[in-house]
Amino acid sequence: MERILVSACLLGRRVRFDGGAKTSGDALLAEWRAQGRLVPVCPEVDGGLPVPRPPAEIEDGAGGPAVLSGTARVLTPQGADVTAAYLAGAERALATAERYGVRIAILKEGSPSCGALAVHDGTFRGRKIPGQGVTTALLTGHGIRVFTEAQIPEAATYLTSLEPPSAPTSP
Repeated sequence: MERILVSACLLGRRVRFDGGAKTSGDALLAEWRAQGRLVPVCPEVDGGLPVPRPPAEIEDGAGGPAVLSGTARVLTPQGADVTAAYLAGAERALATAERYGVRIAILKEGSPSCGALAVHDGTFRGRKIPGQGVTTALLTGHGIRVFTEAQIPEAATYLTSLEPPSAPTSP
């Protein structure tokens, strides 16, 4: 059975920067949870950041690949550099994915860790721009396909392509 890495906040865990969750009510996610497919992670907490914590954004909207290459930092509104925690959390998420043989992930969109299509622009004004978070960039760089919580149907299609068809049963 294919395992799916998933943002813990989507499963109701109160790990977000503001101490909240972003619980998904998606029926497929609930089904996969019941099947024991889901492997929850929170790269920010796993990287050592507390709950709650100040929000953080990638400077200049540079995106996760720039953080991984060392050309951009993850900062709080007060200018504190939390890059090391984001990098550590991404590495822990990758290690977890590798431990479970994960080839697919569903991560929280917009997060500086987990964003797959968009991240905040680094100004703390609520503006998003196209880009990936640090964890998403690391996972995709290692061949793990990342989907957002709004792309669960697409993730289901991809999951089907990863698993061999069931053998027909004899009468």
